[in-house]
Amino acid sequence: MAQPPGRLASRAPAAGRWKNLLYSQRLAPYFFIAPFVITLLAFWAVPLVRTFVMSTQNVMFGEAAFVGTDNFERLWRDRIFWQAMYNSARYMVLTLVILIPVPLLLAVVINARLGSPRLKNLFKASMFVPALTSVVVAGIIFRLMFAETSTGLVNQVIAWFGADPVRWLRTDIGGLVALLALATWRYTGVNILYFLSGLQSIPDEYYEAASIDGAGKLRQFFSITLPNIKPTMVYVTTISIYGGLAMFLESFMLYSGNSSPNNQGLTVVGYLYRRGIEENDLGYASAVGVVLLVVIMAINLTYLTLTGTFKKEPR
Repeated sequence: MAQPPGRLASRAPAAGRWKNLLYSQRLAPYFFIAPFVITLLAFWAVPLVRTFVMSTQNVMFGEAAFVGTDNFERLWRDRIFWQAMYNSARYMVLTLVILIPVPLLLAVVINARLGSPRLKNLFKASMFVPALTSVVVAGIIFRLMFAETSTGLVNQVIAWFGADPVRWLRTDIGGLVALLALATWRYTGVNILYFLSGLQSIPDEYYEAASIDGAGKLRQFFSITLPNIKPTMVYVTTISIYGGLAMFLESFMLYSGNSSPNNQGLTVVGYLYRRGIEENDLGYASAVGVVLLVVIMAINLTYLTLTGTFKKEPR
């Protein structure tokens, strides 16, 4: 049965409006960023707000009761939490000491116009392979390497120098050495690529002019290289601070669980996992997460402010 002409005429303008809306140049940018905004709200903003709310509640077996700041007061008196915070802070500082200067120097060597390009590419590829390896697999391998028996790889190496086997994961310093070795093996290649991208953005004319003026390689490094890779340095340091304080899976796999002798391998995220997942105290675990977020934000914002990241450049 044929439809009245008036109804067809009313549908035509509506279809035209929708077409104009979809092809609008003003709305096109919003359509492109919509997936990111939706993902950010669903997986970051909403959980973050929910975590702040739960940190003021006692959540047990699906029931929530408002307790105000009780969870944070318990946290202040919690000795294990402060031990976990100390372990994470120590790990973060030491990874900064290792994973900033070492990758930077290696990147400078790779970027130098010396040696075969094929060998350089092979070296870059081999250094980046650990980043592609699963943390689970890497943790198991390093746990076997640092085994306390005489058949462990690291104990076999030190036996060549006449040393007795070390119970690496049974002592505080030994476990820390194993964690740092895992972090160095896994993330050195990633930071090398970051620094290489910064080094390759420096014009060669700077170094040529410095050479003409008689500046040596060391003077060029401190006067040209370091100032020009400052944005890359700030970025690598910022993500390293976050990665160090939020480390969990490396320790979890290295110690084959969330329990370690005298909690020497317990991190803040590991303690959050213990209280929230293993003990089902989600309110207290949320308070741990809120404190960790505040600490990371405070450190990073202070660092970004001191490095002048927030300063407006003169026009």
